[in-house]
Amino acid sequence: MFKIPFLDLPPLRGATGTVRLPGSKSISNRVLLLAALSEGKTFVRDLLASDDTAVMLDALRTLGCGVWREGDAVVIDGLGGKLRAKEAQLFLGNAGTAMRPLTAALAVLAATQGGSFEVSGVPRMHERPIGDLVDALRGLGCAIDDLGNAGYPPLRLRGPSALALDAPVKVRGDVSSQFLTALLLALPLVAERDIRIEVIGELISKPYIEITLALLARFGIAVKREGWEAFIIPAGSRYVSPGEVFVEGDASSASYFVGLGAIAATGTPIRIEGVGSESLQGDVRFIEAAAAMGAEVKTGPNWLEVRRGAWPLKGITLDCNHIPDAAMTLTVMALYADGPTTLTNIASWRVKETDRIAAMATELRKLGATVDEGPDWIRVEPLKDWKAASIHTYDDHRVAMCFSLAAFNGLVTENTVPVRILEPHCVAKTFPDYFETLFGVVTANAADIPVITIDGPTASGKGTLADEVGKALGFEVLDSGALYRVTGLAARRAGLDLDNGDAVAAIVPTLKLSFRDGHVFLGDEDVSARLRAEATGLLASQVAAHAQVRQALNQLQLDFRRLPGLVADGRDMGTAIFPDATLKVFLTASAATRAERRHKQLISKGISANINSLREDLEARDERDKNRSASPLTPAQDAQLLDNSALTIEASVDQVLGWWQQRRPF
Repeated sequence: MFKIPFLDLPPLRGATGTVRLPGSKSISNRVLLLAALSEGKTFVRDLLASDDTAVMLDALRTLGCGVWREGDAVVIDGLGGKLRAKEAQLFLGNAGTAMRPLTAALAVLAATQGGSFEVSGVPRMHERPIGDLVDALRGLGCAIDDLGNAGYPPLRLRGPSALALDAPVKVRGDVSSQFLTALLLALPLVAERDIRIEVIGELISKPYIEITLALLARFGIAVKREGWEAFIIPAGSRYVSPGEVFVEGDASSASYFVGLGAIAATGTPIRIEGVGSESLQGDVRFIEAAAAMGAEVKTGPNWLEVRRGAWPLKGITLDCNHIPDAAMTLTVMALYADGPTTLTNIASWRVKETDRIAAMATELRKLGATVDEGPDWIRVEPLKDWKAASIHTYDDHRVAMCFSLAAFNGLVTENTVPVRILEPHCVAKTFPDYFETLFGVVTANAADIPVITIDGPTASGKGTLADEVGKALGFEVLDSGALYRVTGLAARRAGLDLDNGDAVAAIVPTLKLSFRDGHVFLGDEDVSARLRAEATGLLASQVAAHAQVRQALNQLQLDFRRLPGLVADGRDMGTAIFPDATLKVFLTASAATRAERRHKQLISKGISANINSLREDLEARDERDKNRSASPLTPAQDAQLLDNSALTIEASVDQVLGWWQQRRPF
């Protein structure tokens, strides 16, 4: 997952490949709570690993549930409807799928068994209304205290108190379906008689209630219903663990890749695995909206395939009550349409992780779009004159993922622009590896992928600086100085004749090489220590003598130019390998400073060294490097010179990032 302040997306050009979706957030947190309320163990497979499920798991542990991993499953040893902890403070982040159901379950359990529980979250959660659920629970007889603003978390749920189970429990359905879901999940715990829940007003997001009812049935609760107006929990209902539950892929997350296919899959379709025609989730119907905009969609029981059909896409007008979360993706797809797109019946967007109508309108306008909005609708005009934009994500995962599709502006305009996503790690709420997954199925022109090169004399700190800049930007890192040593090591391990240049060159494209935290990895193996060995250095000299090997390694370096960008450390990076690099840095430091750094490094590793000898060796090497006939060590004409003799690594990184910002259009 990208844990960086911003992620720059260069212009993207196409899409192909297969995506395996993470587990559904809605199903994951419902299943976890149902398993916790049941007696016995439930093996939950394909559970979403995200911020929202993490806070639910932490809450269940605090309440006394057994929670552990066993193979590929998360095992929940349930409470059987009996409180093991009578007091707890639960922090639930910004997870509505944890806050609302846990509030209801703990309210009725505290009422019948006694106890005191506080539920709270991040500041935005304290702005998300819960008053309709609280009113319904108080009407039932639950004792609930507002610890902040009335009608919003944080709350205290306490007991014991007498419950009035003979009258219908009434709850509004026109703000959030999670209020009804919370009651449906909680009230089987106290169903000494039939309990009737009546919905006031038009129920929104009905497909999410379908999910709740289907999962209740899996855990032994057969809810009776009267359309969407009333639901009856039968007397004597008791949660029974099914033993094992598989969580299907997240249909809301599928929408980004459906949109991707509609926009950019001109050849082989994007294949999305984890949801399909048999999905429980209503958001799978997003494919109908995508098809209306022109996408070609095929479905199977557990998969979707999407490719571009009509181009430009078709503007549509759509009531989105049935796909409230996924519909956000349509607002960015609308930029690629032939006419305006209007989405209606989306009032629930206003009370989500942020005010999503306002957020989408604001950020779309940054790109240059014409957008109108109302209390429960948004209208987006197609966009031709795109502007580079820095997208504020409001700590909302769906805003971040939606706007990744804006990077395909090169498909509709010659004046391509990058898109910056601020705080990209917010996708961890539901899809921690979203951007890595995206980069695995999209293509870009090599010239559009930004490169930063860092060159300089020996022991100037190039590798450390490159690694830290790469981490700050989320870019790939290339340590070119390790390539010949890695090649020699890999060739020897493969049993090759190192005098056979063709054979050694043939192994270069197969090297699964990566650089992280100052270490060199060959596949999953950290080979850093092996590369420093004298014997490996001799192997490097042997393979470097072959022109075929040098040519293959040149291509390997070019192949490191991958999304979202590259920091290339090493000699000739800015002059010979990446002459078109966006930013070139030539790092220098005095020989005395470099000798002191090298001396400290060697001593820390238990290697004896003489600082004066180190300085003399560095000065001699500098002289040789400057005067060699082939590729003498010299800054590229357009390089930024950085003398770090008196700078910390943090200050050096800040300087490079400052230069980088000056070259960006944001």
